[in-house]
Amino acid sequence: MAKKETEKKEVKQEKETKKNNTKKKNVHEVVIKIDGDAWTKALDHVFKKKQKTAKVDGFRKGKVPREIYEKHFGNESLFIDAADSVLQDAYTKAMEESKLVPVVQPSVDLKSLNEDGVEFTFKIVTKPEVKVKKYKGLNIKPEKVEVTDEEVEHELGHLLERYAELVTKEEGTIEEGNVAVIDFEGFKDGVAFDGGKGENYSLEIGSHSFIPGFEEQLVGMKSGEEKEIEVTFPEDYGAVDLAGAKATFKVKVHEIKEKQNRELDEDFFEDLGMEGVNSEETLKEEIKKSISAQKEMDAENKYLDAILEGVSKNVEVDIPEEMVEEEVNRLMGRFEQQMRMQGISLDLYYQFTKSSEADLRNQLEKEAYSNVLYRLMLEEIMNLEKIEVSLEEAEKEAEKLAHDYELEKEEFLKQFGGIDMVQYDLEMRKTIELLKELNK
Repeated sequence: MAKKETEKKEVKQEKETKKNNTKKKNVHEVVIKIDGDAWTKALDHVFKKKQKTAKVDGFRKGKVPREIYEKHFGNESLFIDAADSVLQDAYTKAMEESKLVPVVQPSVDLKSLNEDGVEFTFKIVTKPEVKVKKYKGLNIKPEKVEVTDEEVEHELGHLLERYAELVTKEEGTIEEGNVAVIDFEGFKDGVAFDGGKGENYSLEIGSHSFIPGFEEQLVGMKSGEEKEIEVTFPEDYGAVDLAGAKATFKVKVHEIKEKQNRELDEDFFEDLGMEGVNSEETLKEEIKKSISAQKEMDAENKYLDAILEGVSKNVEVDIPEEMVEEEVNRLMGRFEQQMRMQGISLDLYYQFTKSSEADLRNQLEKEAYSNVLYRLMLEEIMNLEKIEVSLEEAEKEAEKLAHDYELEKEEFLKQFGGIDMVQYDLEMRKTIELLKELNK
């Protein structure tokens, strides 16, 4: 039994060693030293800059001699700034000498620093080896798209509801689905609080846009009626001083409105403003086309995901964590931009969701890993199939895209990342289309 356990451990260790060795093949350390005249010039440049603001008793500002400066402050005070000033040159030298092509921004460590020079260690991660064992004949079929009469009727109902008219309810009380026009003011411990007041506010009952319990207590009220409503704020409410607190709202109902569905008449079709839609038959046909287009797009995306996932199961690659980390950073940036477009900062998002940056990064890590895996996989298939896009093709595509985005070509290329990115994007798209054909 002990012997078997030992053998299992040895096999596991061997696998781990092989894995680590594979990873090391595309992780390189390049040491670059800046010394001699280059280092002397860097130190001189830093000294002249520091000399302008250096204060030493007995010397005017900007007139402190080098030997006095170094005696007073130490020559080490020049080293760090000098190292910073030559870092870019050292990076350029590392790229030229190693002839490596990094797939992520290289990291750098300071190996040594003294009066003789500075040594940097650049960690350069290159593209890992990718083996695609099978990417043809996976027999993955796209879903057939069908639109039922029930789906068309359901969407028609939504459309009629969306264009419904609000009509004043002359008699009766507030019911679910009505819109109540109200004045309200909130009080905590008898004191009005900020943001708790509104006048002639239109509130749809059942929208759940107010504090839980508020809308429900309006049901049954009449126009002109006043009432005090007792509620409790949720524990996770945004305003800390109100979270979990009990409050009283004084409410007055000014008007009750109810939705009145539209008829499929000439006025309705005119309000829709859809070209060629002037009858129930033509409207249903347009709805059917719209549902079908959305379903086809969803099915196409699902089909592509299935192909990529299917091929990825036949891929051998050790993806460096640096590549995944960089993709997580890109996804974080995209998410922040999406939140900003909704008027929400990341800090506010973390507050609302009771999460943190670490939680969001962990959440995005799986997607980031898949993105990197698929990109490496597609690039390898692109090479195997010798898929290339000429500069002329890329230029035509850039002109088309610039026109679609209503931009000048130069401005579009600047935003897109240059003609090389257009070329790469076209090659990837061609590879994806080929994969679809090879796996039907």
